[in-house]
Amino acid sequence: MALFLKFNQAFERMSFQFLSGRARVLVAAVLIGSIALIDWRVDAPLAFGFLYLFPILLVGTVWPRWQIVATALLCTLLSDWFDPYTFSLAVSIPQDILVFTSLAGTGLFAFEVTRSRRREMETLHRVEREAEARREAEEQLAFVIDSSPVAILTADGDGRILLANAAAHRLFAVAGETLPGQSISRYVPALGHVPSVGGAQSFRTEMQCRGEREHGEVFLANVFFSTYKTASGPRLAALVVDASEDLREREETSFEQLMAGSRILVGAVSHEVRNVCGAIAVIYENLARSHSLEGNKDFDALGSLVETLNKIASLELKHSAVVSEAGSLDLAEVFDDLRIVLEPLCEDAGITVEWNIAPRLPSVWADRHRLLQVLLNLTKNSMRALEEAGEKRIEISAASRNGVVALRVADSGPGIASTAKLFQPFQKGADETGLGLFLSRAFARSFHGDLRYDPTASGCAFVIELNVTGGRDPAFNSVGKHGKTNPTLTH
Repeated sequence: MALFLKFNQAFERMSFQFLSGRARVLVAAVLIGSIALIDWRVDAPLAFGFLYLFPILLVGTVWPRWQIVATALLCTLLSDWFDPYTFSLAVSIPQDILVFTSLAGTGLFAFEVTRSRRREMETLHRVEREAEARREAEEQLAFVIDSSPVAILTADGDGRILLANAAAHRLFAVAGETLPGQSISRYVPALGHVPSVGGAQSFRTEMQCRGEREHGEVFLANVFFSTYKTASGPRLAALVVDASEDLREREETSFEQLMAGSRILVGAVSHEVRNVCGAIAVIYENLARSHSLEGNKDFDALGSLVETLNKIASLELKHSAVVSEAGSLDLAEVFDDLRIVLEPLCEDAGITVEWNIAPRLPSVWADRHRLLQVLLNLTKNSMRALEEAGEKRIEISAASRNGVVALRVADSGPGIASTAKLFQPFQKGADETGLGLFLSRAFARSFHGDLRYDPTASGCAFVIELNVTGGRDPAFNSVGKHGKTNPTLTH
């Protein structure tokens, strides 16, 4: 049986290599005819029925089962028809059954072997394709990792580095390819304390922590990492980015914004002090003209104090009178930043934010950071006002008209009872410092815009008016709008 199986496999392999399916059927037909002719013409006491095994093997590699059985039946009839021995029921019928069973079994066996071989070949080809695809993917992944500007590390459950790309060696100032095998906590201490590296829990997250280079220099690192399991144990994959420059830029920007806000605040306060000094000076001059207090030392000292205070206010005003950093600004960028900051806060507070921004707004004359601070201050005021409100809604809209873009921040809160001293600083009962609206309007006027309260709206609404870039200098427009020149920019 084993010999027959090997013979059949070899025969089937040869037929696959040299003959197509139609050619095999044709060869089988020729063989059947030739065997029948030989069996008919040769007058000898020999049975040639066993020769039909060869065409049956060929047919078994091509046709389905029922055709194989039909071919075996045909070969059995031909073998019985040209049998040289005399037909007898006692001998011929069992002989024909045996011949038919042998031929049909051989054909069906060839069919199963052929089908199995085809499946094996298909499986082999699929495995080869998958292996080739995997190899190409691994090559591409290796290229991406090696060429990535981001430091990429993998570590085992003990925190030992398994893989590190060239960017990781540059980031940690490690010469050569010596990072693998070292402890990851040596360079990113926080990763050495990740609880899931050696445990069953797996997660992916990010963090900002301290990193350390080979020579001891410390830097701020943004780390994106995940843990996973393999047959060899738990693994950790991490992407490390040096965020030191971002930290420096953020701190420098914050300091510059603080200084800019302080200059504007000092200028606005100096302007108010100057107005008060002017009023006191008028009263002092009126009293001096009456000569009723002439020679009074206290009165003369009061005059000196008023003059000195007026000079101080004018001096501070001059120092704070800086050129505005405003320029042409695309409001879409400001609204994108506002969405990023505002929407998560409002979602946590259960406040609905409605955005009604007109399409294709023109560029305006403003400073991006200061305008964003004004919008954040107004929206935070609205959030505080909505804490006890039944309907919690903030609407932010923007539209352009007559060379001015109006940004409107409205809420469904209880509104403001008295607006007489709305923009004055240090008001009684004001939240926090009481400088929010005062400083917001100062910011708006620093780039020749304005901030005003809209008394016609239900709830509470503020409008920021900004000049469209182009045309006349916004400094000329601001005089007509406010009724006076911007106090933080002129004397």
